[in-house]
Parts: sequence; structure tokens; C-alpha cells
Amino acid sequence: MTVRAAEAPGTADQRRAQMLRAALEIITERGYPDTRIADVAERAGVSPALVIYYFKTKDQLLTEAIRHYEDFWYTVSARRLAELPTATARLEELVAMNCLPEEEPEPGLSWQIWLDFWAQAARNTEVADVRRMSDERWREMIRSIVTLGQQTGEFAAVEVEGFAICLASLLDGLAIQIALEDSVVDPVTAFEVGMRFAADQLGFAWVPGRTRTSAVQ
Repeated sequence: MTVRAAEAPGTADQRRAQMLRAALEIITERGYPDTRIADVAERAGVSPALVIYYFKTKDQLLTEAIRHYEDFWYTVSARRLAELPTATARLEELVAMNCLPEEEPEPGLSWQIWLDFWAQAARNTEVADVRRMSDERWREMIRSIVTLGQQTGEFAAVEVEGFAICLASLLDGLAIQIALEDSVVDPVTAFEVGMRFAADQLGFAWVPGRTRTSAVQ
């Protein structure tokens, strides 16, 4: 009997998601180098053999966990942005989602996991491929908001691709400071830096003062 055959019908997707959530939690808590397949299996309540069946290697588990987290994040982002009437409001929400803590964060998830992901991408071609697709997806979201804002007259006629690269890189850099709990660049400061840059480049007025409690839920 194979590992797959040992599972009840209809549970495969649930088991897989359960293992990915467990991997995200443990990598965040301990760091990728100190995460073992056995730890993920124990947290998920399954056997190590089942984790290996689904993901083969720890590197593949990391990349699939990142994809799982990204899909969740982009689903939430799309819903929130669609509820906002202007490109300016959508851009502010996007920056807030990257910098400000959620009132009810997804358990076990934080910016720290991206530090491990980026470190592995520098050494592992498979992880690097996922990183490139992740970055392109991120920049495309920014491009779409800026293009909308230019069409509605909210934003200046900047070069969209260049702006998307700059803002994405800035927010990624600020995220590192947040993950490392920098004493100067806290989440609110990071959010305000990001918004000031965007407002200056795109030519719209922005007033500081927002916190996550005033964000779209």
C-alpha cells in the first residue's frame, strides 16, 4: 500500500495544506537550517514519510510553503483592493499590508520566513526560480495599481516599470528591517517611508497617521 492509498478519499488537499502551514510556522520559529522534516510532520500530525511523499526534499517543502503563503496573501490582497474606490487608496492599502501588523495575523506567519527564502534563493536554483516568479508577481501588482491611477488622473505620468521596481525593492528592504526588529525602522516608520516615496514619485498628496486598525478589513 502506498502512502497516498493510506489516506482517506478527499483528504489529500487538506493534508497538504496542513503540512505547508506547519512548515511555515516552524521555519518562522526556528529558521530554515534548523527545521527538520520530522518537526513538520509532528506539528502537522502526520508521518515523516507522508511529508517526504508530498514534497521529496526540504528545499521543495520551503518553495511550496512560500507558494502557499503567497496564494493566500494575494487572494486577501485582491479582495481588499477591489473594495477600494481609488488607485491611491489601493496603493496605500498595499503598502500597509506589507508594513503594518494585522489585527488578526495568520498564525505562524511573519516576514522572518522571507529571510530564509531569500537566503536559500542565493544558493539553490529551484528556490531561485520561485523567487523570480514571486518578484514578478509582486511588481505586476504594483504596475496594475499605478496604471489605473494614471488612467484616472490620480498619478503623474511616471515610467511604470521603473517605479514598480523601485517601490518593490524599497518595501522588500523595509521588510528586512521589520523582520530584524530594527530599533529605528519599526512597522509604522516603514509604512510612512514607503508612502512618502510613492506620493513624491507619483505626485499625489498623502497625510501620515494611518495604522492597521484603520485599514480595510
